[in-house]
Amino acid sequence: MKFNKILFLSNGESVLFDWLLDIGEDVQITSFPITSEYINIHGIDFLVSYGYRHLIAQEVLDLLSGKAINLHISLLPWNRGADPNLWSFIGNTPKGVTIHYINNTLDAGDIIFQKEVEFEIESETLRTSYEKLHQEVQKLFKDNWHNLKIGKNSKFPQIGEGSFHKSIDKDLLNGLLVKGWDTSVRNLEEFSAENEFSSQFIKNLLNTHLS
Repeated sequence: MKFNKILFLSNGESVLFDWLLDIGEDVQITSFPITSEYINIHGIDFLVSYGYRHLIAQEVLDLLSGKAINLHISLLPWNRGADPNLWSFIGNTPKGVTIHYINNTLDAGDIIFQKEVEFEIESETLRTSYEKLHQEVQKLFKDNWHNLKIGKNSKFPQIGEGSFHKSIDKDLLNGLLVKGWDTSVRNLEEFSAENEFSSQFIKNLLNTHLS
């Protein structure tokens, strides 16, 4: 089965977009907000979002009838939203990657494929963990693309409250990220343990910041 047109939503160039082209898919890419008019004009019938920075309108999702997926570098429902690898170490939450259907709530759609990822804590940094997670989600996508195309996949709802973070939330941690994205994740985990960080603790911290 081959879709008439696949729309790949990303913040820029993507190795997965290049891969889809290489295997002969009819795919185009954009980083701009899309509308239902765009979908109709270009005959889009499947949407892949990966690193895209805009919310997708419900009218677009309605047109695609469940054929819109997102790749996210966390083990959902943990760490929806921004900087999931950072918050997984700060909050000591499960780590991994997820491919899920897109609905009208950010990173909250039914899960299609998911993989837990382990790290060598002594040697990893935020940068290397970020790169590893992207490698894992890209492999998960490639390994399962055929089944995704033909709809031969299961799905299940996200269970539990999980966690969610905005980009501005990490501003609370600037003093901790002494080496920026080269900060050791060991330092983050030790900080988490010393301060008895938990998902509820982080939630209270963010609520205090926003109030």
